[in-house]
Amino acid sequence: MIDVVFFGTPAIALKSLEYLYNSDKFNVKAVVTQPDKPAGRGHKLTMPPIKQFALANDIPVFQPFSLRKQPEIIDELKKLKPDFFVTFAFGQILSQEVLDIPKYSTINLHASLLPKYRGANPIQRAIINGDKETGICTMVTELGLDCGDICLVEKINIDDDMNCVDLFEIIADKSPELLEKTLTGIKENSIIPVRQCEDDVCIASKLSKEETLIDWKKSAAEIHNLVRGIYKFPCAYFVHNGKIIKVLKTKVLHKKGNCGEFMCVSKDGIEVGCGQDCILLVTVKPEGKGEMPAKDWYNGLKNR
Repeated sequence: MIDVVFFGTPAIALKSLEYLYNSDKFNVKAVVTQPDKPAGRGHKLTMPPIKQFALANDIPVFQPFSLRKQPEIIDELKKLKPDFFVTFAFGQILSQEVLDIPKYSTINLHASLLPKYRGANPIQRAIINGDKETGICTMVTELGLDCGDICLVEKINIDDDMNCVDLFEIIADKSPELLEKTLTGIKENSIIPVRQCEDDVCIASKLSKEETLIDWKKSAAEIHNLVRGIYKFPCAYFVHNGKIIKVLKTKVLHKKGNCGEFMCVSKDGIEVGCGQDCILLVTVKPEGKGEMPAKDWYNGLKNR
């Protein structure tokens, strides 16, 4: 049996932890996750999904605010004598002292085809940039940003209407098996990690507030990709009559229109002119209200 300590925080990593825990090939000795954080309208202190699963299954949990600054937790991890550390969307950079603890290595699962989209937002950036393909990689973690040797890769197609939530779910579903193959392959010496090509490095930087504001001067395709790429995380938006209108679903229309002008309204939505082509606003979330068809929002404006 392979002894593992699992480092992860958000829901996208949960199926991988569940898979390793339920497998007769692995022994999950502990979980390391981020501290509980306020969430929701009431800002109630909420446990990360990874911690919830661990506690429900009597797995020891460590929640360092900064693993580098808490040597007592590092000492506890050393006592576990794991074969591997597995990291998946953990949210902290590991020091060399921590990376040196496992018998074999620290394996990270990254949601892109490295070296493309190293960094914090690979899933969103792939969709925003209009990529038709992305994937998941397992890699040997080294000091530096997602620069370690690649173990295994699985490609994933991105459909024209796929949003980031859809892609999150696909990645969550495909990751457990890739992790299993990687860990067993490294232990059995049937996988030899390969260096990344530094010529193709691309950084997936964090999204800024400015990027989420829709610029009607851009093409309809670019706006459609932005809406898909940050669907509910945190949402593309525009401002109308001083109110923020979040956009949740769109469609590209190959026709001409004036930038930012509402061209017409139909049962399908609102046609808006862009720098190239038009975009159909299908579903929106007006400030202070729930999701609704765009046409209902627009008709509500007229009835005031």
